[in-house]
Amino acid sequence: MSKIKLPADDNSCGWFETLPQSLKPQQRSAVARGKIKADWLVIGGGFVGMAATRRLAELHPQAHIVLLDAQHIGEGTSGRNSGFIIDLPHKGDLVGKDIERKQKFISLNRAAIDYLQTQVERDQIDCNWSHSGKLQGAVSDRGIRFLDHFQVLLKELGEPFEVLDSAALQKKVGTSYYRQALFTPGCVLMQPAALMRGVKENLPDNVTVYENTPVLELEQRQERWLARTKDAEFSAPKVILGTNIFTEQLGHLKHRMIPIMTFASMTRPLNDAEFTAYAAETDWGLTPADYAGTTLRMTADRRLIVRNQYRFVPNYSSSYQERSEISVMHRNALKARYPMLENVEFDYTWGGVCALSQNYTSYFGERKPGLFISCCHNGVGAARGTISGKLLAEMASGGDSDLQRFMVEVSGKPSRLPPQPALGLGVRTRIKVAEWVSRSEV
Repeated sequence: MSKIKLPADDNSCGWFETLPQSLKPQQRSAVARGKIKADWLVIGGGFVGMAATRRLAELHPQAHIVLLDAQHIGEGTSGRNSGFIIDLPHKGDLVGKDIERKQKFISLNRAAIDYLQTQVERDQIDCNWSHSGKLQGAVSDRGIRFLDHFQVLLKELGEPFEVLDSAALQKKVGTSYYRQALFTPGCVLMQPAALMRGVKENLPDNVTVYENTPVLELEQRQERWLARTKDAEFSAPKVILGTNIFTEQLGHLKHRMIPIMTFASMTRPLNDAEFTAYAAETDWGLTPADYAGTTLRMTADRRLIVRNQYRFVPNYSSSYQERSEISVMHRNALKARYPMLENVEFDYTWGGVCALSQNYTSYFGERKPGLFISCCHNGVGAARGTISGKLLAEMASGGDSDLQRFMVEVSGKPSRLPPQPALGLGVRTRIKVAEWVSRSEV
């Protein structure tokens, strides 16, 4: 077997470390040894893989479905985001004048929210699921211009929103740092690692999950796909890959995805005196008007989360020293917004790798006979990953729907990237430029 890059995440993700006891990984889990045949094989247990597995089990209740993940479910990228499931398109999804295309994105994102909410309510998953909506905040004139543009787009789409000035925003988020924000009501907040663990624990009985079982090689032999791990060989006629950036390690879409790591820090819970000084609400989320700015969360248990800083990570990992340096930057961002909380420490600082494409295009579809892939969601994986996983399972099962056609229409093929070292130089330069022009928003 050729050596491939495997997930090498840090062990300091606040979401995973603070899981409710009922959702923490247990010692007892399936162990993969020998040759194992399945009717369906799903590789990757993030948003794509989990939704695909769930949908396959619903569509094929008599089939044997196997899900493989290189880590514990919820320990990888799906459990390392900021806990937003966003309904309205943003970033590259807003580019262009095609209103119908944007409405397709919205329909897909809201279908993802509905699909997840059904599971959360039915299975009573303890993941702090909350219809809190989303704030988009601006600090500088540059940020205000972004908000003005976003208002125009929302009006074109017929979407409701509310403009909050600095005083109104302070009552909600406890800081006068921001000049203005837009509130949109459709976003859901949640604890991402808890959501993923909860969905995993409630998969139907015809699903077998193998955690900590990285796939080292994937090949097609006659009419079956073979996935080799350290101690086992899995085979199935159809495979769904929910492996995102690691898809290229399994031989597909090579040199078409840029591995970018984003970083977040989580405080300890505020004590009563600190919460009194903070003097605002819990359970809200704020994304930056300027994309390179700072994302903020206040959780229901009084923890503040700061997310900013981006790095090009060709090895899909970060060092302890790098995270320590970024923690200092997060500390400065927190103190600038909440000087009254300068003594509140961070309990956790972590990174999470995502895949970006140069042409801001995701991949969705049948790559080879019996091999179905959805990847490269450009940093919006909670909604896009969930709905694409569900729709990929339906496509692989011979189904068709308006949503499936929407997904095909808004997807494509990530463009080919330049080779190293030109790629690394270009990406790092672009990140530095974005940090510089957006410095007032960080």
